[in-house]
Amino acid sequence: MFPVPGHLRQNRRMNALNVAEYTHTLGFQAKTASALMAKAPAAIKNKALKALARLLRDNVDALQVDNARDLERARAAGLPEPMVDRLKLTPKVLETCAEGCEQLAAMPDIIGEILGMKQQPSGIRVGQMRVPIGVFGMIYESRPNVTIEAASLSIKSGNACILRGGSEAIDSNKALAKLVQQALAEAGLPQDAVQLVQTTDREAVGQLITMPQFVDVIIPRGGKGLIERISRDAKVPVIKHLDGNCHTYVDDPCDIAMAVKVADNAKTNKYSPCNASEGLLVARGVAAEFLPLIGAVYAAKGVEMRGCIDSLRILKNVPGAFLAQATEQDWSEEYLAPIISVKIVAGVDEAIAHINHYSSHHTDAILTTNHVHAQRFLREVDSASVMVNASTRFADGFEFGLGAEIGISTDKFHARGPVGLEGLTSLKYVVLGEGEIRA
Repeated sequence: MFPVPGHLRQNRRMNALNVAEYTHTLGFQAKTASALMAKAPAAIKNKALKALARLLRDNVDALQVDNARDLERARAAGLPEPMVDRLKLTPKVLETCAEGCEQLAAMPDIIGEILGMKQQPSGIRVGQMRVPIGVFGMIYESRPNVTIEAASLSIKSGNACILRGGSEAIDSNKALAKLVQQALAEAGLPQDAVQLVQTTDREAVGQLITMPQFVDVIIPRGGKGLIERISRDAKVPVIKHLDGNCHTYVDDPCDIAMAVKVADNAKTNKYSPCNASEGLLVARGVAAEFLPLIGAVYAAKGVEMRGCIDSLRILKNVPGAFLAQATEQDWSEEYLAPIISVKIVAGVDEAIAHINHYSSHHTDAILTTNHVHAQRFLREVDSASVMVNASTRFADGFEFGLGAEIGISTDKFHARGPVGLEGLTSLKYVVLGEGEIRA
């Protein structure tokens, strides 16, 4: 339906001596494709998403062969196991990606919707129309499933994107990107709407983040060092979060059994994601009852507890507990490992103050049976996602019903929290009149 101009079908083999020319070509092709994507009918975009879901399921075995090469190199290079875990494309991970594509396809198309149309005294009607951003660049490490999440969201939102994954996942990303372009072609959409940077040369990142003539926004997803570098050097807007120091606060009063279950899941469901709880705050009134129970759970799972002096007095009686005294740095730390900081606080006031001071403003949860405390926590905790009686592990675009997410934003402008479809759009004012002129 949308033929790609012949002059854009260029040789994509990387010339190591000319990264700038290569990324410039990617940018030009993306900008051209974005104009076609912006006017693509919803049915065509959904066709591409359904095709991608089918291709992912049909190619599970082949994708795992490519993924195995990345895993082998990662282990040979001594990459820590939590980082290796992020690289895995298991059948379950691929099925989740396929389901995300289908969920997006089933969602209403928000492009072109008009919001808040109001009649003005002059007679004109003024509202806002939701439109694609245009071209976004995605720079990410480790997780190859991000290739599918970014691509599927880009298709549904009518954008074009340039994806630059980490060198540790290059074979997996190439295989996934090939399927994405196959799905686009099946639907009659331009294959250049989703392009993967084929080189692992870091200079490609430097070029990508300094091309405002082609790229409208950059979304980095990875370690703190990567995101700090992108934020410092980019010449285009950046949607970012630096780290995920999330907290679970156990309030007085609370359902102790529920609190143990949720605090366990928030930490041990998976250690490597940015939405795993790294800090456990416990109200003094329930500490004597709660801490031995959660301490036993963490001890059985090999989780080290770095506690304040008061919490260690209670936890030292837990058989097999791995304990250490917390330092000031521990309150701010994103461990991404079986380690958690533990602090006893006076109550909800101190918990909120601690979180707002030490957290990364990503995701924080309160476990309570007090409605007033819950409402105060929701209002006063300054984080992108704030939860009541639920695990911080739910801070995820798929779990929030967004179909997929392109990342978590802890910025306060434009997009905050899991960035899904709306986060990849912009609003422009539209004015409807019948010949009105300004007096």
